[in-house]
Amino acid sequence: MWSSKKPSSSNKLRFTGTLWIAADIHLGPDGPKTASGFYQFLNEAAAHCDALILCGDIFNAWIGDDQVLSPEPWLATALKQLQQFGQQKTLYLMRGNRDFLLGQQLAEAVHGTLLPDQVLISTDYFHFVLTHGDELCIDDHAYQRFRRIVRNRGVQAVFHALPLRWRRGIANHFREKSKAAGRHKSYSITDVNTQACEQLMSRHNVKSLIHGHTHRPALHAMPPQPETHRRVVLPDWELDHAQPPRSGWLSLQERQVSLHQLGQPTIECDLSPEPAITMQPISSN
Repeated sequence: MWSSKKPSSSNKLRFTGTLWIAADIHLGPDGPKTASGFYQFLNEAAAHCDALILCGDIFNAWIGDDQVLSPEPWLATALKQLQQFGQQKTLYLMRGNRDFLLGQQLAEAVHGTLLPDQVLISTDYFHFVLTHGDELCIDDHAYQRFRRIVRNRGVQAVFHALPLRWRRGIANHFREKSKAAGRHKSYSITDVNTQACEQLMSRHNVKSLIHGHTHRPALHAMPPQPETHRRVVLPDWELDHAQPPRSGWLSLQERQVSLHQLGQPTIECDLSPEPAITMQPISSN
């Protein structure tokens, strides 16, 4: 059974029970098969886990919570599916690089809780940092400059003041520009920086880091102690345009941590067990 108290102002979250984590689903009007697969996943999660964290890029683009008031057909379906899950089990949402404008209105609409960009999570056996991961790609200087600009509250206020139609056009423009730029970037630049990961783990005094964003699911040994320190990369979802199709999630149940991927053997993640620590549940922001 999952347990928690009322949210506090901390960025720490305490779990008991079965926790599932998924990221990079990229729901949108051009991904009907991906959406269908994700809705099946929500049904499975409702049957088998106590809590679910969607760790950023839930949507291919999110241009403001006012979309909830008059959603397009694909979004109305997505909201309904998330609402149904949120009414049955505990649902947490995190922002990603594509849906960094997710807000409290959306979280409340789907009976979920919005989390900060980095969360320190404790279970009875594990202690780790969870983040979407784009802030760790520090070698991509152009993206990090863009990230600082679009996350500025003043810039966001101006953007939110625009008509929905204009915002959608701007989002499409930047998404196409990002795709074009990505074709000319090296594999290493678009991956997380190992030193940035080490620093994040050291700052929070943890041996494990879990993130999405890079679409490169794997279990990595990490310096400075590769025999005990681990980084888990979550799978992305693409069932419409990729061959072979991709999807997956991470499950944590007592001492067992498993990385599940469509069409691939399950990877048992040998995270170092740690004593449970006293932590208060997280607040939305």
